[in-house]
Amino acid sequence: MAQGQSHEMEPDNDQGNHGDNAATAPLRAVEREIAKVIVGQQALIRRLLTGLLCDGHLLLEGVPGLAKTTAIACLARALQASFRRIQFTPDLLPADIIGTRIFEDGHFRTHRGPVFAQLLLADEINRAPAKVQSALLEAMQERQVTIGDESIPLPQPFLVLATQNPLEHEGTYPLPEAQTDRFLMKVRVTYPGAGEEREILDRDLDGQVPDISPVLDLQGLEQARLACAAVHLDARLRDYCVTLVRATRDPAASGLELAPLIENGASPRATIALARCARAEALLAGRDFVTPHDIKAVAGDVLRHRLILSYEAEAEGLDIDQVLGRLLDHIPVP
Repeated sequence: MAQGQSHEMEPDNDQGNHGDNAATAPLRAVEREIAKVIVGQQALIRRLLTGLLCDGHLLLEGVPGLAKTTAIACLARALQASFRRIQFTPDLLPADIIGTRIFEDGHFRTHRGPVFAQLLLADEINRAPAKVQSALLEAMQERQVTIGDESIPLPQPFLVLATQNPLEHEGTYPLPEAQTDRFLMKVRVTYPGAGEEREILDRDLDGQVPDISPVLDLQGLEQARLACAAVHLDARLRDYCVTLVRATRDPAASGLELAPLIENGASPRATIALARCARAEALLAGRDFVTPHDIKAVAGDVLRHRLILSYEAEAEGLDIDQVLGRLLDHIPVP
C-alpha cells in the first residue's frame, strides 16, 4: 500500500485517470516535482492540490516523521508561493500569529505576523489555547486579520495547512467545532510501505537532495481553479451529495440504523465541500465531469471531522471511518 493511502471507504471500481487535459497537465507537473523529494504519500499530495483548487484549508492528522511539513514546503516551492511555519505551543499569543502594533520612532506601526503568507503551516495546531484559535479562525474564514482597529487582507491564495498528532493529547486543546468545520478536509497520513521506507533510507544515506523547480505560477493556479469550477456535476450527483450529508443528521430517515452512533451530523458547509472536492478529484483524474466514485473518494476526508460520535459508538469500539463506511455502503449511488 502506498504511503498515505489508507482509504477504507473508497470503492474498488476506480474510474480514475482518463488522460490529462490542458488544466490537469500543470497539476501533474506539481505532483512530479513534489515526488522528487517525497516518497509515496500520493494521497497527501493529491489532497494538497485539492485544497488549492477548492481554496480550502486542510487538517492533516498523523504521527511525527511522515513528511507532512516537507510536502507542504515542496508545494510552496513548486508554486513559487510564500510559505511560513508556526509551531503551536500552549504559551503562544494571538500577536505571535497575526502581528501587533509597536511603538517606534515616536509613532505606532503595524508589525505583521507569520500569518501573512500564501501557504501557512500550523504545526500541532491543537496545542494552542482558545485565544490563538480565535485569531486563526478569523484568518481562515474572513481571509483577513484585525490588528488594533485595522483590518488587513491576507495574501491570495491563502491556505492554512494544520497538523495534529493523534496519539499525544497531554497539553492539547481540542479544536472547537466551529473551527474544525472551516477545514475543507481532514486527511489522515499513514506510515509508508516497506519498499517506500527502504527508498527513504537509501535517499538519506546516499545524500540525495533533489531540487524543486517552479512549475506553476499563481496565474496558472487561478486558471486551474476556473477549470475546476467548470467541471460538470450532474443534477443527480448533486442530489447524492445532499443525501449523503443529510443522512449524517437523520440516519433513520435514510433507512440507516446509525442514529444511536451519531450525536451530531455535518453542516451544509459539508455539502458544499463534498461537491467542490469531487470536482477537484475529477479534474485531477483528467476529466471534465464528476462520477459517483469521485464523491465517494473524497467523502471520508470531507466528513470525518464534521461528525461527532456518541458514547455508544465508542462503547462498541467504532471509529468515525467505520461509521462513514456504513453510510456510504447503504446510500444508493445514482
